[in-house]
Amino acid sequence: MYKHIHVRSFEVGLLYRRGEFERLLAPGRHFMWDLWGRLSIDVLRAREPFVNRPDLGVLVKTGALDEVAETFQLAGDQRALVWLDNRFVSILGPGRHAVLNGYHDVRVEVVDATKVRFEHERLEQILDGPASRVYGLTPFLVPDGQVGLVRRNGEFSEELGPGRYAFWNGVGAVERSLVDLRETQLDVSGQELMTADRVTLRLNAVVTYKVVDARRSVSVVQDARMALYREAQLALRAVVGTRELDTLLGDKDIVAKELVEMLRERAGSYGLTLVALGIKDVILPGEMKTLLNQVMEARKAAEA
Repeated sequence: MYKHIHVRSFEVGLLYRRGEFERLLAPGRHFMWDLWGRLSIDVLRAREPFVNRPDLGVLVKTGALDEVAETFQLAGDQRALVWLDNRFVSILGPGRHAVLNGYHDVRVEVVDATKVRFEHERLEQILDGPASRVYGLTPFLVPDGQVGLVRRNGEFSEELGPGRYAFWNGVGAVERSLVDLRETQLDVSGQELMTADRVTLRLNAVVTYKVVDARRSVSVVQDARMALYREAQLALRAVVGTRELDTLLGDKDIVAKELVEMLRERAGSYGLTLVALGIKDVILPGEMKTLLNQVMEARKAAEA
């Protein structure tokens, strides 16, 4: 006949009659006449502040939750940061939500997700929480000596210096990449070259360069490093082909300077700047080495 209901101090009772919500029950003891067993009770626990119920829309429309919870509706381009007792706990996506108050100090921040990059004064705390990755944020770290490039829907968005950043998921196709701004050495391995006096040799060089325009270095060519490598090979072939072997062996520094002048403009078009270029090795065929050794011996003999 009578139904005895006990709602504890950290709970909110939900009274249903014939499956339809009727009213809230405050903490305490309740005695209700229920001859036909038409009443049912459910509870919301303030220790678990998020109200995840299939009939949340009904509860919100009746206004029953106005005094015990903070309710809000998020559009497709909005997200909500939820803080409990000044501690970040969750990110909520589009839809209707309710968070119980009273047991916890609840604070809800509604933010605009159309801005690709998420900025917040407590970004580190948000990213360190497990909820950030589960509910829609992707971290992006730019180390010292590098720069981050961001594209949204195929168009360049922004360039980021060293630091830690975060981006919203589901707000367009966002691409992130890193470009190293530090000095880099490029080994130009030996290729078969022919001098003006028709001597075939192999020449190894080292090109030192750095990126000065990160955006240009990834937009003008697919791979700026490989493009510079190919240009260096062509320049070596051009310089070696206009010199005789003796001149080439005796003026390697002058040859290196000429190579730098030839490569500087092309490197600049790729967003790069040349720092230095040096010739490491000049490798001659076996028979040519023997011939040069004989020449050197004859010179020494003549001097003697």
